[in-house]
Amino acid sequence: MLSLHTNAAALSSQNAVGSTQKALTTSLTRLGTGFRVNSAMDDAAGLQIAVRLDAQTRGMAVAQKNTQNGISMMQTAEGAFTELTNVLLRMKDLSTEAFTASTTADDKIALQAEFDALGQELNNIVKSTSFGGSRLFSDGTNTGAAAGTGGLLSAAITFQIGASASETMAVDTATNLGTLAGSLGAVSANYGAAASTGTELTGGTNAILTSIDTALKDVGTVRAQLGAASNRLEHVYNNLGNMRTNTIASRGRIMDVDYAAETSNSTSKQLLMQAGTSALKQSSSLSQLVISLMQ
Repeated sequence: MLSLHTNAAALSSQNAVGSTQKALTTSLTRLGTGFRVNSAMDDAAGLQIAVRLDAQTRGMAVAQKNTQNGISMMQTAEGAFTELTNVLLRMKDLSTEAFTASTTADDKIALQAEFDALGQELNNIVKSTSFGGSRLFSDGTNTGAAAGTGGLLSAAITFQIGASASETMAVDTATNLGTLAGSLGAVSANYGAAASTGTELTGGTNAILTSIDTALKDVGTVRAQLGAASNRLEHVYNNLGNMRTNTIASRGRIMDVDYAAETSNSTSKQLLMQAGTSALKQSSSLSQLVISLMQ
């Protein structure tokens, strides 16, 4: 039917052009941003899943940093205990030399002087070792038998090793550090008190050798505990890396645009846009037929 009021062909062409233009705009937006989902309208469920995966990924990235910082802290503590071991071994050398018949009283005085200095260094290592501004073994104020207590590792500590509240790792060296503090106090009076002249080598018996052996054993116990915790954190880091890699890949499959497919789709929509525009132009000429009938 020829009509001046209603041009069905033009209306159909106009509707087709509008739909094609909308699809082309979406396709060009995806190509421009690199994302398949740019708003909830594109894929509501996919966007929700992607946000959840993104939150998990970011949490695991921070947890990886936590594990590395934890390992660094443990290694700082373990390094201090390495030096404690060296000091105790030297003190044992001095003690072994002091309690033999060929060592004179003057020799013992000289040996005691070095022994006292090493006792002060035991105190210094325990009080001054810190990580990130926090003392690890002592708060720096306790004296006597408590000279090695009050630090960060003197109580149970917890590492956040995952993105959820349940993913934590506890390390408790408090008991072993308390035992070590007592052992070091038994080795040298200078460990828990002000600098003074001791009598460990100049008087008494060679029982100090037993005290040093006990301290060495207690140092080894704490070092083993710290080493075990560091090894576990290393495995946690590796596992987090694996999970994070696969989670990122999963999110990418939801959010990232497939450029090969989207480029093909964009080309198709551009051709349809051109064809629809041409059809709309031709459909407008139908009204001219009505005019020709009236001439």
